[in-house]
Amino acid sequence: MISDITIGQYFPGDSVVHKMDSRMKIVLTGALVVAIFLCKNVVSLSAVAISAVVLIFISKISFKTVAKSIKPLAIIICITALLNLFYGKGEPLVQLGKFKITAEGIETAVFMVARIIILVVISSLLTYTTSPTELTDGLERLLKPLKVFKVDVHSISMTMTIALRFIPTLIEEIEKIMSAQKSRGAEMDSGGLIHRAKALIPVLIPLFVSAFRRANELAYAMECRCYRGGEGRTKMKVMKLQTRDYVALAIVIIFISLIVMFNYFFKNIL
Repeated sequence: MISDITIGQYFPGDSVVHKMDSRMKIVLTGALVVAIFLCKNVVSLSAVAISAVVLIFISKISFKTVAKSIKPLAIIICITALLNLFYGKGEPLVQLGKFKITAEGIETAVFMVARIIILVVISSLLTYTTSPTELTDGLERLLKPLKVFKVDVHSISMTMTIALRFIPTLIEEIEKIMSAQKSRGAEMDSGGLIHRAKALIPVLIPLFVSAFRRANELAYAMECRCYRGGEGRTKMKVMKLQTRDYVALAIVIIFISLIVMFNYFFKNIL
């Protein structure tokens, strides 16, 4: 389960999505997330789902890797589906005491699950195709207007990127600690829920110690390289929007317009 978590990882490639400007990718990802929440019926949501599949093909990221980004959220998805299942109106198909399952509840649950999965897939593609350095530079440039209000944009973007960067590292550390504990006779895959929760204590304590040690080493390394924040820093690679970025922007704008049209013309469909 731990090894299946791919959140925050970057997979180098030469696809069109990899070559796009990081600023444009962040903006377009936000636009597609908005498009997901604009969906009001099956037609519009299906259009977003198809676009997500097309993006996976274009980015040349394997479907197995994308599926791994969904697996850790399985519990949240199931809870969301369960909550929406009992909030439908109409004639009950199944009556469980005060709770009832209706056709509308089933449709709403499926709709919400599909929406969450598409949201996770599109968001994951951003980190899969953008290196931490490019992500930092892109966030910093997009947040640059906040400097007017004395906001330390560079520190915010750097903190967010470092947090994403160290997710795979912490996952690898967890696997090593769990393997070490199992070699000492610890049972982590057997017993009830309470037993498994208690078995995680010998894992969490070394993990926190390791995380603080890594943070201290990173801070020391940055100080040794005379890091003093973003003031006066220059970029090795100057970001510049290319034709492909403007084409992608135009496509997303047209796509969102179509979503709005689908909501209007198919408003009688769930």
